[in-house]
Amino acid sequence: MKHWVIYLDNNSDKKGFLKDFEKGKIPQELQEFDNKIGRLFSPFTLEKLIDKEDKHDKKIISTEHQALETMSSGEQKRALLHYLLNKKPDYIILDNPFDNLDIAFQEELKTILKDHSKHISFIQLASRKSDTLSFINYYGRLDKSMFSITENTPLNDNEIDSAFNAVGIPQSITKFSNIESPLIHFKNVSISYGSKKILNAINWTVKKGDFWQLSGANGSGKSTMLSMIFGDNPKAYGQEIYLFRNKKGSGESVWDIKQKIGYYTPAMTLKFNGRHSVEHMLISGLNDSVGLYTIPTELQKRIVKQWLHILNMYPIKNTYFNALSTGQQRLVMTARAMVKRPPILILDEPTAGMDDDAASLLVSLVNKFANETETAIIFVSHRKEKGLKPERILDLIPSKNGSSGIIK
Repeated sequence: MKHWVIYLDNNSDKKGFLKDFEKGKIPQELQEFDNKIGRLFSPFTLEKLIDKEDKHDKKIISTEHQALETMSSGEQKRALLHYLLNKKPDYIILDNPFDNLDIAFQEELKTILKDHSKHISFIQLASRKSDTLSFINYYGRLDKSMFSITENTPLNDNEIDSAFNAVGIPQSITKFSNIESPLIHFKNVSISYGSKKILNAINWTVKKGDFWQLSGANGSGKSTMLSMIFGDNPKAYGQEIYLFRNKKGSGESVWDIKQKIGYYTPAMTLKFNGRHSVEHMLISGLNDSVGLYTIPTELQKRIVKQWLHILNMYPIKNTYFNALSTGQQRLVMTARAMVKRPPILILDEPTAGMDDDAASLLVSLVNKFANETETAIIFVSHRKEKGLKPERILDLIPSKNGSSGIIK
């Protein structure tokens, strides 16, 4: 069987490639797949199936009668894969199949795909070279919308340590007064949803300047923990959870807490679909607004100018945000979460879907935050990012009694 990997970067027109493939506009080098039955393993497929389930109030691919929308990302991918395999197609296109998956399910997925590779062809779209499946025997690249055959070159292990060292992190114009350690304190926190136990006696303390990675299997409770810190999860009330030395629910509003926390997850990028310039995106971070609705002060402009120089984006400061590559957008959004120099910065899967070079740049920027500021950083990721230098890791280990927290 022929199995392809097509390497993507953050300028690749993946959507256009998939649409053309579906319509039969297949590159000459891949003509063997013309007039064959194919399926797409992708978030795009999941979105369509979730929408279909909502419209018809009918479970389509789950054997356990659970709606797709209520599953974790790992559960969704597992259900989708079995659904597609049962269709017995000639080939399956795998769209970055390992994104947002814990290591255990990545290994399970690799085994399932290898077992089926004897009678189904796979076309893997991969942003990370390290994700390449072991049985791949043909290699290609998508440069914008142009497909070409490439060679199997070794993985580049170089780390980008000094990409942003030319300019120091500017001081904040927002003053956070009376901020003392610990900033976050979980004391014997146990959470359940009905009969399903999520967290079991979690003890965790985050102090000024700490650099943590929060990791764990899909469904282990990472999102639940974040929602109790940054969100308004009612499960936090009545627990021994302290934010900025105040017990959660003792008087501080959610807005009071959010003002002191910089937060970024890739889904937030969808909120900024307007024609905002790079400069205005960063200024809006100073104002905690989605867009820029007031005339910026000279001091705000001066601070943001320094940030633009850090990001090497001053020459493109007037470029519209939605015209940037995915990697550039992520850098801007990560910096935007940090422009106020908040006491806490939470980055939730910030490198998901990024290519190797762009992810290395973002990791370098986060390391710079940790080295030059007293902001406590919580970096949430399923994968061990090359070059990331957290001081400690909180690993959530699932069990039938809920996840326990192991500090490494």
